[in-house]
Amino acid sequence: MATNTFAPGLDATQGKSIEPLPKGSTIAVIGAGAFGGWASLFLLRNLYKVILIDAWGPGNSRSSSGDETRVIRSTYGANEFYFDLNVRALQLWKEHEERWKKSLFINKGVLWMCYEAHTPLVDDSMPYAHKHKTEYLKLTNKELHDRFKILNTDDLSHAYLDPFGGCLNARVSCQAVHQAFIEEGGAYVQDYVQPGLINNGRLTELKLLNGNTIKADAYLFACGSWLGRLFPDVLSNFITCTKQEVYYFGVPHKEATLYEGFPVWIDADGKDFYYGIPGNSFRGFKIGVDKRGEAFDPTDGDRTINEQVLQDARKFITHRFPGLANSPLIENRVCPYENSPDGNFLFDHHPEAKNVFFLGGGSGHGFKHGPSLGELVMNCLKGTSKIPGHFLLK
Repeated sequence: MATNTFAPGLDATQGKSIEPLPKGSTIAVIGAGAFGGWASLFLLRNLYKVILIDAWGPGNSRSSSGDETRVIRSTYGANEFYFDLNVRALQLWKEHEERWKKSLFINKGVLWMCYEAHTPLVDDSMPYAHKHKTEYLKLTNKELHDRFKILNTDDLSHAYLDPFGGCLNARVSCQAVHQAFIEEGGAYVQDYVQPGLINNGRLTELKLLNGNTIKADAYLFACGSWLGRLFPDVLSNFITCTKQEVYYFGVPHKEATLYEGFPVWIDADGKDFYYGIPGNSFRGFKIGVDKRGEAFDPTDGDRTINEQVLQDARKFITHRFPGLANSPLIENRVCPYENSPDGNFLFDHHPEAKNVFFLGGGSGHGFKHGPSLGELVMNCLKGTSKIPGHFLLK
């Protein structure tokens, strides 16, 4: 759910042009998560032959796209590019929800809890919210207290309620995209891959663990936290993986509906940025730790609890939601963050292979952008858009 503000003033019209890939070309996409799944679907719909490959399947528990839910919000401080990207993503989420007759987007709203009179991360987004007619509601401390009785507001200045945001059914969404990809004629292979040799500036093939190979005209590696492992010479210091813990607490039975109906929330303290998603298919009151955790191995890393991280989270939730002071821990998960150095997404060529593209760097805020990013990747590959300068390898 990372709350990076990025650099303001980046011009999305400036970017990198690439040689268009002719329609009918074969594209191998490695990774069936939020980025790879949506990119595969849009490429398929634009008359490319797409082979999608994933080691453990869409929405699997090792991936950054698993778990029950992910936040969807447009708030990015003074960065209009990401605000606009999310507006388009939300439009596409709603369109596909209607198209597939599946619940993907839950319009719970997003409550930003602010400590200071001016919170740039939120305040600087207000002009873009006005531009898109998605204005937030500002709540004074008293209004916040009166509206949400389960909340301790003593140390808060005010809050903003974004009534247009909420959360996405994460694993369900990944699997819905995958199902559509298959039904619309895409090819899927479940196996672990390694890139083959680069010869004359092009990747020659993919090697599968089962001994087979796959040849394509272009290769799109959208494999999240595994990018740095597959391309250590290029990405080992660019994409890093951290262990981000997520906890599900049981709510008091007499007030279950109050907690269930609470909006998605973000505690904008400028340091820890705890966030939460109540409900989650009735699995409990979810709290996520956004402060970067320890280095993590997404394949073999154990999903056990770091007791100090849990203790700190309990201390916070006891303070902010006093009614949860003695709540039992129902479940815990790990959401691996695939971090880029500046929090921006990565989409660019391999520097030594012009038919290899990297797509990743979700940095904890990528899931919601899946459909708009997939659409953008498709437009770049077919030559109608440039790769935004935000996304290039630095």
